[in-house]
Amino acid sequence: MSKTLKPKHQRLILIVIALMALIGAGLMAAWSLRNQASYFYLPDQLIADPPEQGQPVRLGGMVAQGSIETMPDGVTIGFVVTDQKDARVPVRFSGIVPDLFVEGSGVVAEGSLGPDGTFVATNLLAKHDENYVPRELQDMDGHQAAKMAEETTVGLK
Repeated sequence: MSKTLKPKHQRLILIVIALMALIGAGLMAAWSLRNQASYFYLPDQLIADPPEQGQPVRLGGMVAQGSIETMPDGVTIGFVVTDQKDARVPVRFSGIVPDLFVEGSGVVAEGSLGPDGTFVATNLLAKHDENYVPRELQDMDGHQAAKMAEETTVGLK
């Protein structure tokens, strides 16, 4: 006499196995993302509680006036990121800077803290303020810009 499971028990076992598989996949995803997480710091937070050297983080703030300096190699720049609390973090970046990267603008630098306290950025993201106007619309008055925007959106409807 063979013992077979009733269909009700078979479904229960399949549901338990599926739940275990989902939980396992979720735990594996969380474990892999844990190493990829990049914390966001403001300058005062970075100074007060610095991350470990080499740990990837993001530093956000404003580019201090008069702080952008091109190094002799012509590719590396140094600048200072500041916030409203007068905290200042020196940053070094090698590469092509975004078009919107200027003194007084917002910036998010991705990278890590170096041994000398300088933030070594691997990527820069420049932010524009609320007064941003695309280059194409800079020379137009408000009426012309509105007309161009209207003409552009007509084709999207």
